[in-house]
Amino acid sequence: MSDSHSAALVAKHASLDARIASESRRPRPDEVLMHMLKKQKLKIKEALARL
Repeated sequence: MSDSHSAALVAKHASLDARIASESRRPRPDEVLMHMLKKQKLKIKEALARL
C-alpha cells in the first residue's frame, strides 16, 4: 500500500474518532449511529494493522 493510502486511513480514523466523541457528548447519543461509527473505526484500525 502507498503512504497516501495509509495517510488517508489515519485521517478517516481520526475523523471517526471526532464524530464518536461529538456524538457521545450529546444529551441523548444515538446508539445505532455510535455502533456504526465504532464498527467503521475498527475496520480502519484493522486495515492499518495489515499495512
